[in-house]
Amino acid sequence: MQAMNRRPLWIAAVCVLVYFFTNGMALFVPQNLFPRFMETFGATPAEISRTTAITFGISGLLAPFVGAAIDRFGVVRVIRLGLLVLGITFIAYPAARSLQDLYLLHAVLAVGLILAGLMPNVVLLSRWFRERQGTAVGVLVAGSSLAGATLPLAISPLVNDPAYGWRVGMGVLAVAFWLLAVVPAFLVLREAPVGGFADRAPGSPAVEGVTFAAALRSRTLWCLALGSACLWFAIQALTSQITIYFEQGAGLAPQRATALYSTILACSVAGKFLFGAVSDRFRKQQVMVFTSLTLLAGTLLLFTSGNNGLELTRSPVQLTAFAVVFGLGFGGSFTLIQLVAVESFGQLALGRILGVVIFVDTMGGAAGTLLAGQIRTATGDYFATFAVVTVVALIALANVLLIRPLARVTNI
Repeated sequence: MQAMNRRPLWIAAVCVLVYFFTNGMALFVPQNLFPRFMETFGATPAEISRTTAITFGISGLLAPFVGAAIDRFGVVRVIRLGLLVLGITFIAYPAARSLQDLYLLHAVLAVGLILAGLMPNVVLLSRWFRERQGTAVGVLVAGSSLAGATLPLAISPLVNDPAYGWRVGMGVLAVAFWLLAVVPAFLVLREAPVGGFADRAPGSPAVEGVTFAAALRSRTLWCLALGSACLWFAIQALTSQITIYFEQGAGLAPQRATALYSTILACSVAGKFLFGAVSDRFRKQQVMVFTSLTLLAGTLLLFTSGNNGLELTRSPVQLTAFAVVFGLGFGGSFTLIQLVAVESFGQLALGRILGVVIFVDTMGGAAGTLLAGQIRTATGDYFATFAVVTVVALIALANVLLIRPLARVTNI
């Protein structure tokens, strides 16, 4: 009995570990390496940004199908398949010899990421936890930001050493992925008990929620999806380009730029955990409004008044403030997207509903990454890019304000 009581905690711990490596290595580490990729392959910001855009675009297209597969075949099988795809791709990553190789690798990473990343881990934890769902999901999604804060720093001595470089750094992380993500997932992850939750209140319904057809007809689904897409546009546009701006726009040394990038991700860890826990006490949609406001405030901190009017700040103090505020808003908004989906629609068709939401929001993330690099290449600086991000963040807030939970049915 005690073993059964501890099992949800082990499940949660391994989910966090899996998500730490899947998102950290597929998204945040490559984005932090963009300046090094530009040097290695002689690429522009627009060309190198296509790597992450490809990952987001393909994973978004696959999301509805993976959501249906989760509902039909079980979430643990889906996660394990994704981890194998990612593990093989990470081993091959250091062998890339051209931009085309990187594009192909990121296309395959997209398949593994949607199979073993955010959606299946949220579904698995939401089935194991009910009363502490916000805290569980908050801790889970904090794992990716923790990876973004720590993994680039961990390999920075290798990446910035001419004797080793980014290839050796990625190779070291690939070995760690197999040992610390793939092996634990195959040993520990299990499906939740049928019709039950680890901390389920006595007498609560087995499976309740909104049918997939009703969700598709609702304003709530599309406001959540569009709001999430705009949030992901802003998050990805900035996290994919900000290291380049820190180095080339603000004039920071590479190691200082990496440290500031890690500050964004470290604060997003705090935001994910903090706002996830807060959402257990307040309506999740209301908390998401606050996190969206915080993210918007962070984007505004990139601007300052100069001799010729509004311009981008180069002040280390203001850039640090941006990193802290934007990081908190990034982390909180990211967490609440998943929690608001569960609050609004329940468990009945959660896999398919999250598949739709993640399809739309990953398209937003892909667009943010791609357009941010293209606008920077076309204009020669990041002013127009960051101005567009701020407007999109405002649109996200407007959509979040329109979200409302739907009436549910129960399937015993």
